[in-house]
Amino acid sequence: MKDKEQLREAMKSNPRMKRWLDWLIMNQRDARPRWYIRMLSPLYQHRGRGSKIYCSVRMDCPPYRKFHLGSHSVIESFCCINNAVGDVTIGSNTRIGLHCTVIGPVCIGSHVNLAQGITVTALNHNFTDITQRIDQQGISTKQVVVGDDVWIGANAVILPGVTIGNHCVVAAGAVVTKNVPDNTIVGGVPAKILRTLTSENITL
Repeated sequence: MKDKEQLREAMKSNPRMKRWLDWLIMNQRDARPRWYIRMLSPLYQHRGRGSKIYCSVRMDCPPYRKFHLGSHSVIESFCCINNAVGDVTIGSNTRIGLHCTVIGPVCIGSHVNLAQGITVTALNHNFTDITQRIDQQGISTKQVVVGDDVWIGANAVILPGVTIGNHCVVAAGAVVTKNVPDNTIVGGVPAKILRTLTSENITL
């Protein structure tokens, strides 16, 4: 990890080398690693014991960022996982459902269930300079953290900088713009706290 950080710093200090390496690794038109880089992915991606990534998943994961998938976790068909601008870490016994998109830097815990069509993104495009096109202004990132034992409903959106605590539920279709405390159910656009889970909620 330290060696990778040193390499990134060296690339920043040499823009010409950075552009050349970026061209060598990434297909600029498709914004994804080139085919020969993807063929080498088993050498630089960590996939835990018993984990599975379906063959239709788009793994936009170049080797200069971390991708870690814990044991017995699954990434289902037609997902897109992108760590080009930040590490993606997924814990153990976690399921990423059909058609989900995860753009780093993102850390997802263990025993997490993402339903279908969810977007978890730490990336924003800069747009405040009206003298430049948006695609000339670069990007910014704020890490997203999803705790352990979380269920996120279908078509929810988790935006940059959000931390979702442990044992939380995000309702289907919610747009989460703020942190979610432990043991909380949130829903709506933007998402608001609907209920706090306590021992008093338990019925025998």
